[in-house]
Amino acid sequence: MSLKDDKKVVRSWAMFDWANSSYNLVITSTIFPAYYTAITTTEQFGDKVKFFGFDFVNTALSNYVLAVAYLIIAIISPLLTSMADYHGNKKIFLKLFTWLGGLACAGLFFFTLDTLEISLIFFALAAIGYCGGIVFINSYLPEIASKENQDAVSAKGFAYGYVGSVILQIICFAFVLKPELFGITSPSFPARLSFLLVGIWWISFAQISIRILPKSSPNFNAAEKVKLSNGFDNLKKVWAEVSKMVILKKYLVAYFFSAMGVQTIMLVAASFGEKILQLGTSKLIATILIIQLVAIGGAILMSKLSRIFGNIKVLIVVVVIWIGVCISAYFIANEYQFYALAAIVGAIMGGIQSLSRSTFSKLIPEQTSDTASFFSFYDVTEKLAIVAGLFSFGLVEELTGNMRYSAVFLAIFFVLALSILFSLVIKQGKSLKNYQI
Repeated sequence: MSLKDDKKVVRSWAMFDWANSSYNLVITSTIFPAYYTAITTTEQFGDKVKFFGFDFVNTALSNYVLAVAYLIIAIISPLLTSMADYHGNKKIFLKLFTWLGGLACAGLFFFTLDTLEISLIFFALAAIGYCGGIVFINSYLPEIASKENQDAVSAKGFAYGYVGSVILQIICFAFVLKPELFGITSPSFPARLSFLLVGIWWISFAQISIRILPKSSPNFNAAEKVKLSNGFDNLKKVWAEVSKMVILKKYLVAYFFSAMGVQTIMLVAASFGEKILQLGTSKLIATILIIQLVAIGGAILMSKLSRIFGNIKVLIVVVVIWIGVCISAYFIANEYQFYALAAIVGAIMGGIQSLSRSTFSKLIPEQTSDTASFFSFYDVTEKLAIVAGLFSFGLVEELTGNMRYSAVFLAIFFVLALSILFSLVIKQGKSLKNYQI
């Protein structure tokens, strides 16, 4: 029996986004950045901190740590997909990275200025756990959804993720804003409790996906187990195929540059609001909640628009808006302007992520059964883009002393992505219709 478009399987796949998106919201977007910036900013040293004996600007350091985490996952993901082929079981790795990420978030419960080094290691491990799980959950998409439904299923995953993460964020919000209602007297306890709750939420809800999703990879052959080093060989093989496919190759280059901007903005937005505008935790949480709620509609809207105008044309419009976001960030002067910009980001954030994933899925050759290797290639592209984006953002801040310049610098990446997408429409417009994009 085919698993494609089975409602129960699709819902279980989407529940993985419900589970791990709490990490994205609480750890990368709201409470952790505000808490981190607050405890690492002191009267004596300002925003400078020591990390294993070296001096850094606090926000630049967190960007560098994340960049290293993403670089690690980019390096090991080919090995992971090869291991998945070796064992014929993606679920092993969904479990592994779920527990790694969840337990690392729980470990942040002990984060104080005195435990900065070990806490940032937990921070990096949580990112690795999140990204590692994404490698394998994404590779299920072409297995569980027919081509004509992949945009909608991808959007469904993001929508589930936004709803689930908002629910947990509201729970954490109550602890942060009204600690006295729960008998909490320590000023740091609400934030640290939130990190613990993320770990519990992540691990618990991921069990739904782990229980229902199919176990074996479609390309698994017990009689022909492969070497673990084949992961890198598979990447070379995928690249050889991609090199012959003009549309896919151009799309991946455009995706690389757009991901440098999008993913970096998502990871540094809260730190920007806290450091530049001193919004405080409660206002940051409210801002990100606005983004998440608007993003649900954005992801669904982009899916519908792509059916009318095609994926690439919709992506072009979204990238143009992202360029405007980067330039606008330089001129933001108050919290209300930040809220307005946040609403715009929310409207396009979910859409570009969902549409980028489903567009790549449609461009994969239909005859291939090795979807894990193709999505590993996609994931490596994204992670290397994040490494470059985060490192660039942190470096520009350290060189100029102002995050505003870092934000404007990101616009360059979107301009490059835009030029390539335009080239696709102009030179390969007719061919795009054959891929339903």
